[in-house]
Amino acid sequence: MAGTFRDVSVVIPAFNPDSTVIELAERLMTLGFKDIIVINDGSTKQHNDIFDKLSGFSACTVLTHSENLGKGRALKTAFSFYKDNYPNGLGMVTADADGQHAPKDIKRIADELAKHPSRLILGVRDFSGEKIPLRSRFGNVLTKMVVTMAAGMKIADTQTGLRGISRSFAEKLLDIKGDRYEFEMKMILACRTHDVPISQVAIDTIYINDNESSHFHPILDSIKIYYVFLRFLFSSLASFVVDVLLFAVFVLMLKPLLPMSYIIVATVLARVLSSLFNYIINRNIVFKSYQYTKRTLIKYYVLAAAQMSASAGGVYVLYHSLGGPEVLIKIAVDSLLFLFSFYMQRQWVFRKG
Repeated sequence: MAGTFRDVSVVIPAFNPDSTVIELAERLMTLGFKDIIVINDGSTKQHNDIFDKLSGFSACTVLTHSENLGKGRALKTAFSFYKDNYPNGLGMVTADADGQHAPKDIKRIADELAKHPSRLILGVRDFSGEKIPLRSRFGNVLTKMVVTMAAGMKIADTQTGLRGISRSFAEKLLDIKGDRYEFEMKMILACRTHDVPISQVAIDTIYINDNESSHFHPILDSIKIYYVFLRFLFSSLASFVVDVLLFAVFVLMLKPLLPMSYIIVATVLARVLSSLFNYIINRNIVFKSYQYTKRTLIKYYVLAAAQMSASAGGVYVLYHSLGGPEVLIKIAVDSLLFLFSFYMQRQWVFRKG
């Protein structure tokens, strides 16, 4: 028998909130929500009255961190509490404490989760308006680009805090590293890992005082969000340099000996030597995979063989069609193969779960 929104709990992480969070809880209870879990993420003592007021509501449970641990950790605290205390629970809707999510939209996400409990439900905002704060617009554009490149996922609002999460998926999210805003990005990427479909529901776009109450720091938090992609970028660049240098050496050595096939042979030899270096870095540093080495090594070299064939074939065709320096042609071809390699290594070779 399908559940209803009343079977869904609302999770609200809060750090130094104002009375808006009290008004939000009251309106949610008026709508019919029976369980509201508020996480006091190390707020100062001046905010104790707010949390005391929330604790007095019959539908509210307040969980407290002794110090500020970050939004990601606050969500994990709520997920862990839900896992232990709601064995038959349908799931949760996460919402921000600053009034950016209208109660009617929270209910819409809960309704959608009740209809589709196996999905991650995202409440997505419209960023095309002129009144959108620059920080929010810029951050969303960047994260949309990275999610599209890294995982092939088209998400309209990657930074939304309004999400419907099933109980089973929330349990899996407890194992994800990251305690601050990067956790929400990793949650989206985890949908690919755990084969969780995503539904996107349009919601009101609400910013109060140009989003000044947000604790999101564009530079620091963006670095954390893009950290895996940046690690892959640097490992690929290092391996790329090794590969190109070896290719150049082999071209000089083999061109007089194998005038018809030296490009293919040089590509193969360079890639074989550089790929082992790349595999070790990606397995242990970039994706931090703990799968059986033999299994991932086989997958890696299947991918490497396909990529090597595409590289060699591309360089060969372009060189004989257009002419030009072989090394520069190889750089252009391999640059196009970079994003394909990242996607396949993350989603297939070193896939977690």
